[in-house]
Amino acid sequence: MRKIYHLGSCSTCKRILKELEPLNGVVLQEIKSEAMTTEQVDEMAALSGSYESLFSRRAMLFRQRGLHEQNLSEDDYKKLILEHYTFLKRPVVLVDNQIFVGNSKKTVEAAKAALHS
Repeated sequence: MRKIYHLGSCSTCKRILKELEPLNGVVLQEIKSEAMTTEQVDEMAALSGSYESLFSRRAMLFRQRGLHEQNLSEDDYKKLILEHYTFLKRPVVLVDNQIFVGNSKKTVEAAKAALHS
């Protein structure tokens, strides 16, 4: 399966999607308009090794809710990601049984190589 979870209003996601083109055969899921399911988040966590690895500490709600002062469990990370799309570190690129999470240059290059191999 080839799928990219992204946020349509995020300029970084837009830039990365352009960089990853052509996206033939890739399913794009805009996470604000099409909420992620528990099964999708579970699949991402299984591939990445944890829910924490999918969690974005840059989300504005992270500080607003005082989450930076709490000790969060894996269950907390999962619930937060499912509760609000901004808690997902974006974009998430799935290529067969590989996952690429986030927008670091190294991650994007690896995702591009996997998509076009």
